[in-house]
Amino acid sequence: MKTKYWTIVVLALLTAMMSVAPASAKPVTVKGKVTAKEDGSVIIGCSVLIKGTRNGTLTDTDGKYAISANTGDTLVFSYIGCITQEKTVKSAKLNVVLQESPEALKESMVTGYTVGESVEDVSSEEIRIMYVPVRQELPSEEYNEIVENGFMKVKDTPLSTFSIDVDAAAYGNMRRYLNKGQLPPADAVRTEELINYFSYDYAKPTGDAPVKITTEVGACPWNPVHRLVRIGLKAREIPTENLPVSNLVFLIDVSGSMYGAERLDLVKSSLKLLVNNLRDKDRVAIVVYSGAAGERLPSTSGSDKQKIKDAIDELEAGGSTAGGAGIELAYKIARKNFVPGGNNRIILCTDGDFNVGISSGKALEKLIEKERKTGVFLTVLGYGMGNYKDGKMQVLAEKGNGNHAYIDNLQEANRVLVNEFGATMHTVAKDVKLQVEFNPAQVQAYRLIGYESRLLQDEDFNNDAKDAGEMGVGHTVTAFYEVIPAGVESDYAGKVDELKYQKPEKTVPVSLSKELLTVKLRYKQPDGDSSKRIEITLVDDKANKVSVDFHFASAVAMFGQLLRDSDYKGTATYDKIISLAKTGLGKDAKGYKREFIRLVEIAKGLDKE
Repeated sequence: MKTKYWTIVVLALLTAMMSVAPASAKPVTVKGKVTAKEDGSVIIGCSVLIKGTRNGTLTDTDGKYAISANTGDTLVFSYIGCITQEKTVKSAKLNVVLQESPEALKESMVTGYTVGESVEDVSSEEIRIMYVPVRQELPSEEYNEIVENGFMKVKDTPLSTFSIDVDAAAYGNMRRYLNKGQLPPADAVRTEELINYFSYDYAKPTGDAPVKITTEVGACPWNPVHRLVRIGLKAREIPTENLPVSNLVFLIDVSGSMYGAERLDLVKSSLKLLVNNLRDKDRVAIVVYSGAAGERLPSTSGSDKQKIKDAIDELEAGGSTAGGAGIELAYKIARKNFVPGGNNRIILCTDGDFNVGISSGKALEKLIEKERKTGVFLTVLGYGMGNYKDGKMQVLAEKGNGNHAYIDNLQEANRVLVNEFGATMHTVAKDVKLQVEFNPAQVQAYRLIGYESRLLQDEDFNNDAKDAGEMGVGHTVTAFYEVIPAGVESDYAGKVDELKYQKPEKTVPVSLSKELLTVKLRYKQPDGDSSKRIEITLVDDKANKVSVDFHFASAVAMFGQLLRDSDYKGTATYDKIISLAKTGLGKDAKGYKREFIRLVEIAKGLDKE
């Protein structure tokens, strides 16, 4: 009887406890979308964290998230440049609108996880970054030295020749530095890559040519007595469904240096975005390397997306870095599955920290120069911080008929691999070179802004054996020349004594010509060996009627020079950059231009400190 009595008592107590259990304990899968208040655009990569726990996730490419929580829990929504919001879970649906805040940029929450995964490596409290103005590399990072272009006298050097550069890696890397509270080292700032991060509204090519040239000239914002010439290139656009068949090889660095949320975890999330974009006729193979290289997935149809994603999910980091062996194996597999007339491309994901086998810059350069003759192109995606080897990444991209992007977050991965899929993955013109001839009757001196690593000898322009840059579907390329008009006094032009033993030959200007310059362009078809030439002239009407894009691009150019502390920055200031960029906002559907202004504001604060 006693046993039965106590059983009844216990059951009664349990029933009472359940009846008074708070509703907040009810498990629920919370789903929603995070958007920006300013323009309603979705926010990709927004951190969603259950306050007081280690559980969190990120919003996907549609700004959506899903997280397991309990009613009554508090969700913390944070994104760089926006005001952090806390929302109480009341139902299974919770949409959030974030508002921009320059102050929020100074205190950003560090997150270490990928989409759909719980947080395992951050504390339950927000980790705040103290912004310290340090103009130096992070430990073990390597950058090639940049010797800035100076002014060239037209009478001595009338021609300027260079390879185009479609890369934008320096922009993502610069953003990473600023978001971590540091000014980037000068050699990490390739000004042309900052400018070319943005697409501009250039006229589209017509006829057979895959590229069209556009020119524009106005007053130089940082030196008003000078003129600023903008040369723009626009590549042919092709609808995604009409793009050639892709034979892709994902070459993934899984060495120990790639361990972590900002490295291999981000690589996985990035490549899965690309897999979602594949068509059934496209194919993907996966090669990995650490101490040695191996094929993780044979060439697989884009129709079997889950199989490809599963292979990506299984990757783990550990060991040394045999990058050279990985590159050789990836080219071998790409050749094995080669598609004539198709897009045969290796996508290398690495921090560039090669330390086994072929690892030096020169050795990698020779390897890539040999392999590029196979018709296989190379896209280099850089990841990580602290040991990032930018110099080696540049060698691979420049010598491998490819392009180079730095992926610092999932939003950037979405931009490169989804929004600009054609431009990143499909080449429409290769070995694209520019040569500009200046008219001495109109121009005293000039300097090319950026492109220091892309300069060519004048005779290289007509040499089809000389390698140059590639342009992808819909790509735009911009180059700026700062010009000192004839008759304008300037210390930048410089002076030399008259020669003692010979008299210099005098250039006889074509005085009747009002042309400022002539732009010549050479390109080859992706599978061709002979180049074709396009030519256009520019007349300066001395006015300042320039486009909205001119204003914005020149603001970016000014920012690059200020970050580099250029000898030619003139009257450039952060406030002038911000003001000029705002006048050039125009259409900014993705918010990249507004983000640029926020980055300038950060740099301004760091420089003051």
